[in-house]
Amino acid sequence: MSEPSRIVVFGDVIDDVVVVPKGAIRPDTDTVSSIRQRAGGSAANVAAWMGSLGASVDFVGVVGRDDVARHSALLVSAGATPHLIGDPDLPTGAIVVIVDGEQRTMLTETGANARMTPDAVDDELLAAATLVHFTGYSLFGAHDPMSIRRLIDRAIRLGVEVSVDPGSAGFIADLGTQNFLDAVTGADLIFPNLEEGRVLTGLDDAEQIVTRLGESFAIVALTLDTEGVVLGWRGHPISRIDAVASRIVDPTGAGDAFAAGFLTEWVRSRDALAAARAGARAGAVAVTTIGGRPA
Repeated sequence: MSEPSRIVVFGDVIDDVVVVPKGAIRPDTDTVSSIRQRAGGSAANVAAWMGSLGASVDFVGVVGRDDVARHSALLVSAGATPHLIGDPDLPTGAIVVIVDGEQRTMLTETGANARMTPDAVDDELLAAATLVHFTGYSLFGAHDPMSIRRLIDRAIRLGVEVSVDPGSAGFIADLGTQNFLDAVTGADLIFPNLEEGRVLTGLDDAEQIVTRLGESFAIVALTLDTEGVVLGWRGHPISRIDAVASRIVDPTGAGDAFAAGFLTEWVRSRDALAAARAGARAGAVAVTTIGGRPA
């Protein structure tokens, strides 16, 4: 049996502190809550979900020097192959996630992720891959925004597909929509949620957003939380895929799980409809557990 097609994921690694208050948050006093520490980071979450789904995946990222062994072990336990760089000065990135039903508030410290560069994905690793995936967090605040452009150009020369998850509507607005789109020109697949799609296109209607983004990307999977997914696949009609019903405990990482499920199936079957259904199944599992990675 041949080895499964390899996927390279690079980007953010985070230590999450997930807070689920038992009632309304009361200012200036205590609010009883569930508080859990979990490994996170959108890109690292995707790699972990891919590994748990049986994909052959390499992950490249940056953490604080003292955390290399811990985060490497966590990725290995999920089935991913880590290539972590330890920064001697900055701590591992951290986020406090406050969960309120399907809504989340995130307080973020980028930490060592600020030192991540797509140039760390070397040609040897890239040449062995079928697809490379990254999130918009690798662009926001980057010291060298053109490093993404160089990676995409290298991938194109090597015949490697490129997938991007925009990551944050707010950060896209801060960076500038056109700057973001210019940086990711040449990517084949994009996984925005509805708010990110609105920021990227200036449109409100889901199918219109997919149509507009489809002018630049061969596959657009617009996630709509419990309303499912609108899929644009160049050469095929726009499709709607229903969400898979599940009990929502914490929506953190649902979009990451969707992207992982989609891409794991995509590199296997090259069927975007089957991939979207696989992504929906993975997303449904993700919301049933606290944190952004497989339980």
